Amino acid sequence: MDPVTLEIVHGKLLATVDEMGTVLARTSMSPVIYEVLDFACGICDPKGDLIAQANGLTLFTGTFAAQVRFIIEKHGDRMRPGDAFITNDPFHGGTHCCDMAVIKPLFAGDQLMGFAISVAHWLDVGGAVAGSLPADATEVFQEGLRLPGIHLCREDVLLDDVRDIIAANSRLPKMALGDLNAELAAVNIAAARIGELCERYGAEGLKQAFDTILDTGEKEARAALRALPDGTYEAQDWIDGDGRSDERIPVQVKVTISGDAITADFTGSAAARPGPINCTAGALQSAVKSVFKALVGPHAPSNEGWFRPVRIDVPDGTVFSAVSPSPIGWYYEGAAQASELVWKALAPLAPEKFSAGSYMSLCATYICGEDRSGAPYVHIEPQHGGWGATPERDGASGLIAITDGDTYNLSVELLEAKYPLRLRRYGFNTDEGPGAGRFRGGYGLVREYEVLGDNAFTYASMGRSVERPWGEDGGGEGSRNYMEITRNGATERVARIPHADLSRGDRVSIVTGGGGGWGDPGLRSPDAVAADVADGLLTEAEAKAVYGS
Repeated sequence: MDPVTLEIVHGKLLATVDEMGTVLARTSMSPVIYEVLDFACGICDPKGDLIAQANGLTLFTGTFAAQVRFIIEKHGDRMRPGDAFITNDPFHGGTHCCDMAVIKPLFAGDQLMGFAISVAHWLDVGGAVAGSLPADATEVFQEGLRLPGIHLCREDVLLDDVRDIIAANSRLPKMALGDLNAELAAVNIAAARIGELCERYGAEGLKQAFDTILDTGEKEARAALRALPDGTYEAQDWIDGDGRSDERIPVQVKVTISGDAITADFTGSAAARPGPINCTAGALQSAVKSVFKALVGPHAPSNEGWFRPVRIDVPDGTVFSAVSPSPIGWYYEGAAQASELVWKALAPLAPEKFSAGSYMSLCATYICGEDRSGAPYVHIEPQHGGWGATPERDGASGLIAITDGDTYNLSVELLEAKYPLRLRRYGFNTDEGPGAGRFRGGYGLVREYEVLGDNAFTYASMGRSVERPWGEDGGGEGSRNYMEITRNGATERVARIPHADLSRGDRVSIVTGGGGGWGDPGLRSPDAVAADVADGLLTEAEAKAVYGS
């Protein structure tokens, strides 16, 4: 295929996955999908290699290949046109049970051309608590329904038995089935668009384009690695408790660059924990791939070719490679820690691409109860926080964590219209602030909810509640994440909490930390300090104490 035609085909593939995402968002029923955008879509080749992905949740797109290969291994030559499959098994390429993947094999006649995949977070799939993420779970069986790569459709007809199983195992069956239909619509759009490509360029021409896209990605990744100095770069960190214990958990990584290859070795990290902050090897793959892509080609569209130079070494049964029946509901806490470890190891090597430490944890918080009609509701949204500074600029303020990519929190208007909640405060966390430096870290946020209904409760699991975001080159550490619950006139500060009852008028505040600073604070520009004072981020007394001006 000539280069011009190849570029046209590649553009069509990228447009297709974007269209999948638009269809999924517009037809879903859960705010966490259509507003937060907690989903991702992609197209894989017949071997399961990712060819094109829509911008979305970072941790989903890195699992596409593993989930599609699970379907290939399980169903192989028995797949037929009109089939679709569903899987959310964390131990076969998935993340946690709430993240449902719908996978459709794509055919040109009887020839398998590839796969379309959509993955989205469902609000409830059963389990011990509403929302399906008990913060003190001890085994995966408490975290909801698992569907291990089973048929969802035959001859493009949804199987009634599977639909009924899903509805019977969710506290919000209408919402679950609505989101299922949205994911099916997304993969069906991909099937139509791949059919159009096959008609125009032929099945073999399209497969050649797939191969060239992958080879080009690999070539660019290896060239970027060859431009970096060989060496081993190490980082250590702590996970702040697991949901059942406050014991700090040691983790580490060694990143070795040798020629045009890179290895991330997590050997020596703690064993899988009794609580649900573990992640599986599939989520670890995504965590490493996200940071690697930031190193070698942050702006180029992703495909599996980019990741061919990457090897990940980790023994089974660690906090980053949990095996069944370990609890993994809050997997993004473990995966975020893995991303941050690799980020920390590489920051001195590529300071133009990697900042100092960030607030890191999604600080995801559930508030559940009964809505105005008496029906159950489940409110979940990720929280934004402060990122670390770089050698050239201050850190970003109020930005989503690396694990969540292009996701958002809920708009105030939608939140208050959808749930019996009122947002009392939404602003920067200036009380504790970011790490000082020649360039300071970004500011975290404060988001305070007031409960307007009865029979409500909350639960959460937040990392970076003890270990602060790290500074670089003399920069100061950032600040911690936490939740404050105000009820009966008293305020309690927590981070990982499995349950707290709430009544009308009680308040829940999510406070995210500021990022680490970069460089000596004494070298900060007086104009930059003055601007922070003028913006209300610092008082004059604080500016004098921290920066001497």
